[in-house]
Amino acid sequence: MNELEHGAENTQEPYGSANGKDVVSGITVFPLEDHTLRRADTDPRIAARAERQVAAMFALSTICIILFVVAYVKIPNDNFIDVPVIGVVNANHITTGFLFGLAIFLIGTGAIHWAKKLMNDEEVTQERHALRSTNEEREAVNESFKRGAADSGFGERKLIRRTLLGALAAFPIPLVVLLRDLGPMPGKRLRTTIWDQGVHIVTDPTYRRIKATDIPVGGLVNAVPENLLKIEEEDGNINERGKASIILVRMAPAEIVSQQGEGWDYQGILAFSKICTHVGCPISLYQQRTHHLLCPCHQSTFDLADSGNVVFGPAARRMPQLAITVDADGYLVAKQGFQEPIGPSFWERG
Repeated sequence: MNELEHGAENTQEPYGSANGKDVVSGITVFPLEDHTLRRADTDPRIAARAERQVAAMFALSTICIILFVVAYVKIPNDNFIDVPVIGVVNANHITTGFLFGLAIFLIGTGAIHWAKKLMNDEEVTQERHALRSTNEEREAVNESFKRGAADSGFGERKLIRRTLLGALAAFPIPLVVLLRDLGPMPGKRLRTTIWDQGVHIVTDPTYRRIKATDIPVGGLVNAVPENLLKIEEEDGNINERGKASIILVRMAPAEIVSQQGEGWDYQGILAFSKICTHVGCPISLYQQRTHHLLCPCHQSTFDLADSGNVVFGPAARRMPQLAITVDADGYLVAKQGFQEPIGPSFWERG
């Protein structure tokens, strides 16, 4: 290890010797070629032209960002165009994607062109040394950094500096604009479902109305509101199913310890949300003897005989209960909607 660390000191000749190579600890080392100045180093006109080219790339990148915002706002999301080779694509998506990609490309190519044409390209060698740098070497690194900053011309070339800063300042704008795709704030939509007074309870997925006699003691039925299909077909809203799904369980009325409201069961039939209050997994694993409902995702366990309270697991809230009764024909219906938000937490829940 000592020989490798100080190999350069043990060589017969320094790097770049006249014989074309040196051997350092058994490794053949070839000398660097003589440094050749670039045309931009010797001709101020070529350097000025390169500076304008770099500045133009940075400025075009900024223009692309502006056009990105315009295209995002003005081109309808339902506008499709036929692009050769690619096929039919969304005009908004392909335009904004192209403009944002071009903006990134122009910043990158501008930086590369700046480095190749205008920054100092002097090649230096550094001999092997101990892994830990001395204080003097660290000071030398700081000086080298300052010299490199000066050699880059960032402070002197105001045109490049200003256009680069402008391009970098505009670069995050698409990321902010795209936040619009997250949609408007949910408002009260997370707090309510399509359950309401008099809505019939139907089986999922056969959509048959349910009578109390259809559910034996110890039985469980997956159910949804009868108006769910109509809402999905007319409004194209497929999100309500996840919020409105419930389970019906039946136990002996004497086994019911407590409910979330007075008289919310019907002859021992209880209705609870099917969505776990931990992270929203659907639940239908019911233990008849204990009246416990088990979530298969993270083992949260709820006691349906005791207001759906949590008895085990990471869930922090009970399962919401739906008050039910029967209509004149004996079919189960909801007395009202859920009286608390169903499912997991959300920011506005409080």
